[in-house]
This record gives sequence, C-alpha cells and structure tokens, in this order.
Amino acid sequence: MFRRSHGGRPRHHRPGGGSRGPRFAGTYINPSKFINKPIRPIEQIEFVPKNTFADFGLLPILLKNLTHRHYHLPTPVQDEAIPHILEGKDVVGLANTGSGKTAAFALPIIHRMKKSPERHVVLVIAPTRELATQIEEEFRSFSHGLQIFTALCVGGASQERQKHALARHPQVVIGTPGRLKDLFQQGVLKLNATNILVLDEVDRMLDMGFINDIRYLVDKLSTKRQTLCFSATINPNVRKLLGQMLVNPVTVSVKTSETSDHIEQDVVYAESKEHKFEVLCDLLRKPEFHKVLIFARTKWDVRRLAEALTRNHIPSEAIHGNKTQPQRQRALQTFKDSRIKVLVATDVAARGLDIPNVSHVINFDQPNTYEDYIHRIGRTGRAGKHGKALTFIGRG
Repeated sequence: MFRRSHGGRPRHHRPGGGSRGPRFAGTYINPSKFINKPIRPIEQIEFVPKNTFADFGLLPILLKNLTHRHYHLPTPVQDEAIPHILEGKDVVGLANTGSGKTAAFALPIIHRMKKSPERHVVLVIAPTRELATQIEEEFRSFSHGLQIFTALCVGGASQERQKHALARHPQVVIGTPGRLKDLFQQGVLKLNATNILVLDEVDRMLDMGFINDIRYLVDKLSTKRQTLCFSATINPNVRKLLGQMLVNPVTVSVKTSETSDHIEQDVVYAESKEHKFEVLCDLLRKPEFHKVLIFARTKWDVRRLAEALTRNHIPSEAIHGNKTQPQRQRALQTFKDSRIKVLVATDVAARGLDIPNVSHVINFDQPNTYEDYIHRIGRTGRAGKHGKALTFIGRG
C-alpha cells in the first residue's frame, strides 16, 4: 500500500476497499458540503476598522513592535475585542480561524500588565502543544523590550526545563491542560496569584476531553479575575461551561460564514486506496501545489503516508501525537520555511496553527465531524489570501 514502482504506476495489492467512508463510528458528512466553487473575489472584501492600533492607547513600544511585525490595522476581532479587554471585562470572542485572535487578547493584556499598578499574572490554556507554542511566541514578539517573562508548559517536552522557567516567576504561563495540571500537582505551578485567564479554542478542548482538567485548574484560581475565552465555534456544552466561569461577559462575534470565502473547496474521487495515493502524487507534482497540508486519520496513517510520499520523490514530514515536541516543532519549521512542500498531520494540527501561505489543504482521510473539516481547511486561505481544499471520497 502507498508504494509505487520506479516506473511510476502503483503496485496494486487488491482492488477496492479504500475511501468510501470512515472505518469507525463518526458523523456522516454529505460530500456536497466539501464543495464550494464560487469564490467571492478577494478585492470585493474590504473591512474598514473603527480603530487604528494607536486609537486603543497602546504603549508606544507595543505600537513599535506591531509596526515591526507589519501589523497595520486591526482585524475585526481585534477591533471589537481589544477595547473591552483593556477595560478589564470578561470576553467571549467568536471568530473564524486565521482572524488574529491571539493578538486580540495578547496586546491588551501586555498593555495592562505594564500600565496597571496591580501585578497581573496570566494563565493561557490551549488544546494543543502547537497552538500553545505559537501563543507563547506571539507574546514574546509583541512584548519585546518590555521585560515580560513567559513559561511554556506542554507535554512531550522536558519537565525540568519547564520547572526552571516557572521558578523565575513568569508573568505569563501558557500551556496545555494535562501538563499544567501535572505541574500544579507537583507544587511547581502556583495559581493563587493568577488574575487573568485565557482559554483559547475552548470547543476543541472540550472535544479532546479536557473538560475535567480545565475545571480542576479553574477551581484553583481566584474568583476575582478577568476571563477571556476565544474560539471559532461554540455549542451548548461550551456555552454552559462559559456560563459557569465568566461574569457579565461581553460577546464579540465577528464570524462571517462556516468556511472562509477565500477557500475554494472540491472533492477528488478515488476507486481504491492505491488509486487514491496515485492521484495524490499526481496532484502534488503540479507546480501550483507548492505548500500543502495533508490530513490523515491516525498516527500510523500519517507516518506511513509521509514515508510513502518521500519514497516517491515528494519530500514530506509528519506531525502526530507520538512525536516529541522538539520533533514536531522541527517538522513544522521545515514546512514553514518551505524546505519541504508537504506536511502530513493528524487533527492535532487542525487548530490554531498559523502557517503562512499554505496553498492547499488535502483531506486524504475524511474528518470525523464537519467542525473538524472547518478547522482543517482553515489552515489555507488565511489573512484574506486565496486557498484551495480538496477532500478524497470513494465512488459509489
């Protein structure tokens, strides 16, 4: 399987049996939902913010760091959320992926930390190591020159290094629920002084079964705190959780549609597993497929597919839960730097990753839910750019 001869044709082990749907109990998704060909021209979409970053009254050094990062005007979620966060209000932010949610909470938090006479201690909880790492990088970039120290606490990385970072009493702790709980129980993570809590991708954390860990951590915090919750989607379970955690929250909703208007979506038919791999190789050899994120179902599928593509002269890296955090970060960086054109991933990479200029997302295996589909394809078509998403389905 996934093996081509040097002559270019795949070696078929047996016909059929490939892509007719999930091999496990999941939500049926009508293939028509994977098709969205009429794309609104990008030049017709223009958001005019009510504010500039200077209008928010942000510190001059923050404005300088924003200019260095080529941030010129706020995105919709930043335009709506930043004033409320600066006022110390609890906020629920609903926005599409790739809309700048991290900056929407990081910028006002950094400003308040430096302007307020009260010491602010921040805890940010994210569902995946990659998203937590990205948030920590954003905090460090935005707060450059402001003497704000962060600690990143995620699984798959050295606990000793994380304990050393916590011993420095950082103002911002960012991590995944399991590792944060573990460090708290060891007595190295102190939560009693935390007065700003950020939950990012709340729905994903509930989907991944982190609800008990989140409740455990939140119970250790002071009730006198500011709580900020950001997500691309929300459901009744999420709403119930937020109702227990927030006080008189302001809801900022800037979602436009379920999927980005910049993403052209279509399906690709395949007769068998072998045929599916053959079609995939043919697609990836086209010049327009220059930076491609491929989703497969399991860790084993991801590893096997990346190895098969590399054997067929399409250099690829894999990212999945069995890899250590340094291995995952190296694979991501190689892809970001365009040293490879293909990254194969499980759904661990579907949320929060900010990878510039992904030309295509390919669902080699169909997602388990339509929400997972939305977040997968949200890795392309970011920041107003055009993107394409393809989903393999079986015939019949």
